[in-house]
Amino acid sequence: MRPGDRWTLAGARWSRGGGDGAFTVTDPATGETVGEVPVGTAVDVAAAVAAATRAAPGWAATAPAERGAALHGAASAVERHADDLAALVTAEMGKPADDALGGVRAGIGTLRQYAELGPLHGGRSLQGGWSAADFMAREPLGLVAIITPWNDPVAIACGLIGAAVVTGNTVVHKPSERTPHTGALLTELLAGSLPAGVLNMVSGDGTTGEALAGHPDLDAIAHVGSTRTGRRVAELAAASGAKTLLENGGADPLIVDADVDPAWAAEQAATGCFANAGQICTSVERIYVHGAVAKDFVAALTARAQALRPGPGDDPSTELGPLVDERHRSQVHEQVEKAVADGARLRAGGRIPDGPGCFYPATVLDYCTDHMAVMAEETFGPVAPVRAVASFEEALDRANRSRYGLAATVLTRDMAHAQRAWRTLKAGTVKINAVFGGAPGGAATPRRASGRGFGYGPELLDEMTAVKVVHLETDVS
Repeated sequence: MRPGDRWTLAGARWSRGGGDGAFTVTDPATGETVGEVPVGTAVDVAAAVAAATRAAPGWAATAPAERGAALHGAASAVERHADDLAALVTAEMGKPADDALGGVRAGIGTLRQYAELGPLHGGRSLQGGWSAADFMAREPLGLVAIITPWNDPVAIACGLIGAAVVTGNTVVHKPSERTPHTGALLTELLAGSLPAGVLNMVSGDGTTGEALAGHPDLDAIAHVGSTRTGRRVAELAAASGAKTLLENGGADPLIVDADVDPAWAAEQAATGCFANAGQICTSVERIYVHGAVAKDFVAALTARAQALRPGPGDDPSTELGPLVDERHRSQVHEQVEKAVADGARLRAGGRIPDGPGCFYPATVLDYCTDHMAVMAEETFGPVAPVRAVASFEEALDRANRSRYGLAATVLTRDMAHAQRAWRTLKAGTVKINAVFGGAPGGAATPRRASGRGFGYGPELLDEMTAVKVVHLETDVS
């Protein structure tokens, strides 16, 4: 199931949209063409914004229970086409099939979560005098632009769009230019259960995103993606006064304490560094390992990296899919080469393989230093840079020497160390003894250069609403 020429949705009208510009999406595993996509114009953006504006009053006035029921319907539509969406994710960005389907199922679960929580979302009241009452009511922000990434295009879009529409907002969705077919099909499935104009869409590249984020009629912009783009979104929002929800890049540290089994720690590190070829917002980007276990840890991590089976995402035996495109692979390899030139020791990977596609091997580097880009910046590839440290305190100190603050992981048997870590680390999420995981409905709020505002969880409903304070006097005598 492909979107065909349905690339722009404004109200009830789908069209191809775009002007003279277009771009080609290729399968990163084979190099074959997935499709050609028009570049949405400012005219397309204006039409989508106008449709969302027209729909806003009626949707805001719709009973919360009705909005929740509509979102349940949208979740059912996505569920019916889960395999189609997963296949598009694999074709466009290379994610192994099981992981791609897992992302779609996570999105469905998030839609149903918000369908249930949305009607229960409210404010609070205060008792003043006998004839007066004060209350804080939650109202929709209004018109929300949602700009979604390519690395988990269904789950993230479902979370942001679901929270926005269930709280009474209307939306203009701009999917990543790297996964536009996935974004278009997802929008079509969601919009089919909503009144016309509640969910709209424009496809395109960065120029389309710029036109959308800079539109003066927006009330909020939610963006998940690179730090550079997030900063530009913040600049545009500052000019219009739109609220921003930003999840930008990260350089998430992993700390390995002296008292853990180095083989187990290496398995955790391999998962954190190599899952989805390292293309996860909260991937492990730098590792600080206590010198007492560093040698065994690096040896085990190297063996695990060398054992991973690379291949196309539609092969069930694949453990490491390709990077999203050649441009991204070049950026990852450049960081690795520069680290080696600056003294890092290459233990595994680090070389671009022959053949088609954008594959990059699981790579392990040790003797890394904090000034190397592979440690200081977000690599977003299957790279594990390691630095040995003399103490747990040194690891905490080095982990905090970053402009980013998305997430951090600590592996330790010492609960005093665990307590000190979550108290000390300057990150929105701190994970103890597991690189991934967390309870359903968990929220996250990035810090510093990694962004602002809650993403996911019940708290996202707060972010998608504004508080109105009302003082009501009933005695008019």
